[in-house]
Amino acid sequence: MIRMSKLTDYAIVLLAHLARTGHTLTAQELAARSKVPLPTVSKLCKELSKAGIVVSHRGRRGGYGLARPAEQISVAQIVEALEGPIALTQCVQPGLQSCDIEATCLAKSSWDPVSRAIHGALQNLPLSAIAPDRVPAGPAEAAGSAPITIGVHAS
Repeated sequence: MIRMSKLTDYAIVLLAHLARTGHTLTAQELAARSKVPLPTVSKLCKELSKAGIVVSHRGRRGGYGLARPAEQISVAQIVEALEGPIALTQCVQPGLQSCDIEATCLAKSSWDPVSRAIHGALQNLPLSAIAPDRVPAGPAEAAGSAPITIGVHAS
């Protein structure tokens, strides 16, 4: 199974909350809204700040906010900030040593386009798509005729 870590999933959830509110939130507020434990929120906000995805504000009205609009933050940037380069296998990850069977491997040439496709899909998915501005409320939307939105849920 290919999957991102729980921490990356939580980071996307936290960023979705920041995107949806549109203003600075403290780590405590993020923890309360997202149900992610406070120590995890603090750890993730520190990492996301180092990556330039969030900015921290000190003082009485301090907290964390997005470093740029949610439309300009891709899910690929978030994943790479916490997981490193997006690659399906080690042999297609730039700059890494080849494995022992690379010279005879018949599968390597197939993994690079798959990794690029996954990276491209995540690069083209903005944070704003994960945290839509509105919540479906009308009867037509409840009946299933609304457009499909992408959601991320903590596991």
